[in-house]
Amino acid sequence: MIQKAPDSLDFIAKEVESRIENLLSEEIVRWSAVDADLAEPLGFLREMVLAGGKRLRPAFAYWAYVGVGGDPDSEEILNAGSALELLHSFAIIHDDIMDASLTRRGLVALHKRFQDKHEGVFWAGESRRFGEGVAILLGDMAFVYADKMLAGAGAEAQKIFTELRLEVNVGQYLDLIGTARSKAKLRIPLDRARLIGLYKSGKYTVERPLHLGAALLDKFDEFGKRLSGYGLPLGEAFQLRDDLLGSFGDQSVTGKPVGEDLREGKPTLLAAMALERVNGSDRKFFKDRFGAEDLCSEEINKFQEIFIGTGAKLDVERLVNRLRVQAVTAVASSGLTAKAIAELSDLADYVANREL
Repeated sequence: MIQKAPDSLDFIAKEVESRIENLLSEEIVRWSAVDADLAEPLGFLREMVLAGGKRLRPAFAYWAYVGVGGDPDSEEILNAGSALELLHSFAIIHDDIMDASLTRRGLVALHKRFQDKHEGVFWAGESRRFGEGVAILLGDMAFVYADKMLAGAGAEAQKIFTELRLEVNVGQYLDLIGTARSKAKLRIPLDRARLIGLYKSGKYTVERPLHLGAALLDKFDEFGKRLSGYGLPLGEAFQLRDDLLGSFGDQSVTGKPVGEDLREGKPTLLAAMALERVNGSDRKFFKDRFGAEDLCSEEINKFQEIFIGTGAKLDVERLVNRLRVQAVTAVASSGLTAKAIAELSDLADYVANREL
């Protein structure tokens, strides 16, 4: 059953997006006065950040903050949520470069936009390198703007934010090396696939934003472990659901082409389970075509059939639900306010059943 997003997610998203739009609009004016050429890249950055996204990270931080006694109207937590969203923008801009993704949130990916611009005006140098270079810089700027939004936070919150930033980069490296190994050896250990998913996305999507919300009120020591009891299983469920959407999702909803993980040879748990079980001609197909950049739609359908036929899809779906139940059970006894527990439970249901 597809779960509707909680109403509070829309409220938090609008507050965060308003702050980000104000910040980036001011920066466009500021840097355009230095050189008119700076308006276009910053304008594209603003467009990409505001084009969509679930805004889950600000929501998890917000309900942890409110749950440990914070003011629901506080500028502090909404600024922190904006910082999380800008950091996420940094991560996905760089991720699109590393994965050679052509679209993001229904838009042309930033590195491809500037590659196309370079080709269109016949500038000197290699168009691909120019596009990737500009996008790297824009990702770096989003990283700096995230720090700017969190500038007034205390030492405990800054420490958590530093750990979050380190973990997302560690996870990205594990994903890169895992992809390279899985393509070369066609072997994906199940425990390794789960570890990559946890650090690539799970921890920085759910657990660390929760920690940040509590740390803003200097209550991490009191609530950190209890929040992890909810955040770690739900973070893994988030990534596993992402993997399912990557192979079975609707591009018109997700904004990303279906099958990108297959073209890239991503070491997902879905692929690892299927690879353990597939045999015969299907195994040969898996070995020959997993990680092939030129996969056609018929071949993606074939992989989908393998995922279903081996039971990998069903087992991942069942694991997602078990992790959701574990998270909801943990938050019920977390000591947070009743309102926060209810909202975090609803978010868990949404994360486990979303189609975006």
